[in-house]
Amino acid sequence: QVHLVESGGGVVHPGGSLTLSCVASGNVFRVYAMEWHRQAPGKQRELVARTTRDGSPNYADSVKGRFTVSRDNDKNTVYLQMNSLKPEDTAMYLCRAVVSIMIEGDQSHYSDYEQTNEYWGQGTRVTVSL
Repeated sequence: QVHLVESGGGVVHPGGSLTLSCVASGNVFRVYAMEWHRQAPGKQRELVARTTRDGSPNYADSVKGRFTVSRDNDKNTVYLQMNSLKPEDTAMYLCRAVVSIMIEGDQSHYSDYEQTNEYWGQGTRVTVSL
């Protein structure tokens, strides 16, 4: 089983900074794409940032220039550095990752092979307020 656990959320003033982390653990073979989503009450869930395994980033227009996504594949971890935070950034931040496990070979598969699935974390809450 694979688990994603986010951390780093909290309460900050406008203009402040936070760094979120998401760690994939369990029977992990390899972590591929990792994403940060956020959801606030009454609003549609928004894709905030994503990174491929090689670290290539992509951002929502609403956070470009303020947020930075990065990853450490040796630690199976993705980070989201959030600067110049605004009240509109208040939300539950959720981590999504595509993760593979290794399946041992059997009568149908002579060699071990990867099985890839999508996983979600429980989320970490970010509040930007005076």
